[in-house]
Amino acid sequence: MSKTDEPEPEEEEEADDASKIEAANPMEWDEAPNNRKAPAERRTVSHREEKDDATKIVTGEAKYAADYAREFPDLAEAKIVRSDIAHGVVTDIDTSAAEAMDDVYAVVTPDSPEVPNEPYTSAGQSYPEPSPWDLRVLRRKVRFVGDPIAAVVAEDADTASKAARKLDVSYEEYDAVFDTAAATKPDAPQIHDPDEVENHQPGADYERNVESNMAGEIGDVDAAFAEAEERDDLTVIETEWETPYQSHCVPEPHTTIAHRDEDNRYHLISSTQVPYHTRRQLSHLFDVPIKNIQVSKPRIGAGFGSKQGMHTEPIAMALAEAAGRPVMVETTRREQFHAVRNRRPARVTLRSVVTDDGDLRALDMDAVTNSGAYGPHGMTVASAVGKKPLPLYTHTPNIRFEMTAVHTNLPVAGAFRGYGAPQGHLAVEGHMDEIAHELDLDPIELRSRNAISEGDLDVASGILKEKEYGRRIRSCGLDECIAEGRAAIGWDDVEGPDADHLHRACGMALTIQSSGVPGDELGAAHIKMNEDGSFILQTGAVDIGPGADTVMAQIAAEVLGVPPADVLVQPSDTDISPFDHGAYASSTTYITGQAVKKAAEDARGMLFEFASRMLDEPEDAFTVDDGAVVSAVTGESVSLEEIGYESMYGDEVRAHVMGDASHCTEESPPPFGAQFVDVTVNEETGEFEIHDMVYAVDCGVALNPDLVEGQIEGAMHMSYELATGDGIGFDEDGRPETLGFRDYDMPTTADQPPMESIIVETHEPTGPFGAKSVAEIPVNGVPPALSNAVRRAVGVRIGDMPITAEKIKSALDDD
Repeated sequence: MSKTDEPEPEEEEEADDASKIEAANPMEWDEAPNNRKAPAERRTVSHREEKDDATKIVTGEAKYAADYAREFPDLAEAKIVRSDIAHGVVTDIDTSAAEAMDDVYAVVTPDSPEVPNEPYTSAGQSYPEPSPWDLRVLRRKVRFVGDPIAAVVAEDADTASKAARKLDVSYEEYDAVFDTAAATKPDAPQIHDPDEVENHQPGADYERNVESNMAGEIGDVDAAFAEAEERDDLTVIETEWETPYQSHCVPEPHTTIAHRDEDNRYHLISSTQVPYHTRRQLSHLFDVPIKNIQVSKPRIGAGFGSKQGMHTEPIAMALAEAAGRPVMVETTRREQFHAVRNRRPARVTLRSVVTDDGDLRALDMDAVTNSGAYGPHGMTVASAVGKKPLPLYTHTPNIRFEMTAVHTNLPVAGAFRGYGAPQGHLAVEGHMDEIAHELDLDPIELRSRNAISEGDLDVASGILKEKEYGRRIRSCGLDECIAEGRAAIGWDDVEGPDADHLHRACGMALTIQSSGVPGDELGAAHIKMNEDGSFILQTGAVDIGPGADTVMAQIAAEVLGVPPADVLVQPSDTDISPFDHGAYASSTTYITGQAVKKAAEDARGMLFEFASRMLDEPEDAFTVDDGAVVSAVTGESVSLEEIGYESMYGDEVRAHVMGDASHCTEESPPPFGAQFVDVTVNEETGEFEIHDMVYAVDCGVALNPDLVEGQIEGAMHMSYELATGDGIGFDEDGRPETLGFRDYDMPTTADQPPMESIIVETHEPTGPFGAKSVAEIPVNGVPPALSNAVRRAVGVRIGDMPITAEKIKSALDDD
């Protein structure tokens, strides 16, 4: 190298940083030998075990939170009184008529001594919460139609409702704003006083109704666009995308039973995804020691993120104190649609610089999300709009992402399956097809040319981090997902319709997610053996419906050499279960599953100690198989039942066979997927028919293929609803027009197009038996894949969801 070729000091520094990131994220992983098993060697994992609660769910014997009401003969029920204006101040609440009614036990307002007036966040996140503390349990200042301002507790729900209607509420009403662009203008109504909000997020500007604003850049995006203006072989493409409010549509409403028990401790039975976070947050909010609060999670009728937070718990706890008896708070279906949580709307613009050959040179993404009236999960979800999908194209040398979370006087957005990734995938994967169209390239070949692959170092997922960040991709089946999905949908041989006004085409989209929050989460497990050789497994993990308990039993059973039915998984209870962050971020199988594997291995060590004494052989001679510890040297064996009795009642050493372990990690390996949609569009009416939807996923080792397929099919249905459903509408005063399933028009099973799920197995060395996550990733694909299919069929782009016949027809008429 000549002197003139030597790098400048700044370049040397950048090179050193890159080398450090490379060195800190090696491809090799110190994996335990028993973590990597060939399919033929797997005794319980990778098998299609029936979901452990399947029978009792379909027979109606499963018990949810409300079913525990019968255990409290003196239980009272509550009704929450909510604001019927979008913005203003409650100037007076006359409660006298309600309080005079028979069988009304208490009426509480923001002035009641039992109701805390401290700011908090409802977001069920790790501590300290990365969400602003801007909520009060009951509110004088109201910011959307549905804000809770009072609550009534009575002998039964009907009496509570009648009493609630007798409250006479007076308001001073303010101007309201419902659009994010209008909300950030200088003359817009200011929704929050920054002095009343604690834990401000980066970039918060409450005078402009901005909850958070962050930006990050890799390379030099401006220079890339400037270069594109000078060169004919570089093309600049810009697109815009929009998604609406989406409801979680959980079958079981948010429900909490709260009471003070005989030991003067608060006990809450609640439909929560985050029992431990809830206990901690209640402790802080009510200034009650953590030791004096118990949160139990019974079976949950789905969460999808809506139950990653406190919604009914604080009011139930305050009412139980005010009434001096157990109280149940259960939201109505109407409240579910407008007063709890929803998927936040987003507007995304994306610009790119691309070569004539299809090499991405720059990506510039800007996302504005609508948090609604308050900020739980606002910054983190808005961040995920970019940092979730952009790693698909992490090779792009110049990437910039800016996000802004904005407050309006509409319902509160929260966590929702996918956590910002569906909004981001619509923009990124729709944009890829626009590039392919502009450059006359095959959309699949364009993606394959630029997409991430095994061995790569992903830096795009850390684009908003202040420090340099990289994530090594140690498993990636994206190419196989594309190949198998392409074949299954019939991409290369779709038959065109006979009629000239009908046009048929396939569209596709790549997808990516994560497996837990790197460096943040913690899962723990405890397992103990019964005399008969069966086991009791306790974790703080929360099975919210997809079958996590079944998978945890399979993992433990694989280690201990017993059938999964011999591992009984106990529901989460903060008094009993080991700590766990809860069910979110696609973390349970990856994080808690590894803790379960370690705990089972710990217990297996004790089994080998007893077997060594009972068979007079060294411990390293043993394996477990079919309910026994077997010597690989002599072939002698002792059953787990024999060890169980010997360990508890034997003449020599007595000790309960148990295992404990915790697991946390800086790793968060992404699963990958490819979504395909086959559609025919009528160019005369805009009506369209989806013939098939195919989704192929790489989730590492599928620990229970049946449950993986169930996750895919449920998520595809939810994704299809985002692409074609009406969403949640509001009138000009911010009042919700969607108050139930009929209004929401969620597709039924009769409306659902045919769909097919394909599992592409890889091995993730950091996961339990090679597993990654699958819970959220399939929800990302249908909106962009369907939009791309319509584009290929009739040449018009629908970028604002939902995709409707009216929008297609209008676009065709304008074309």
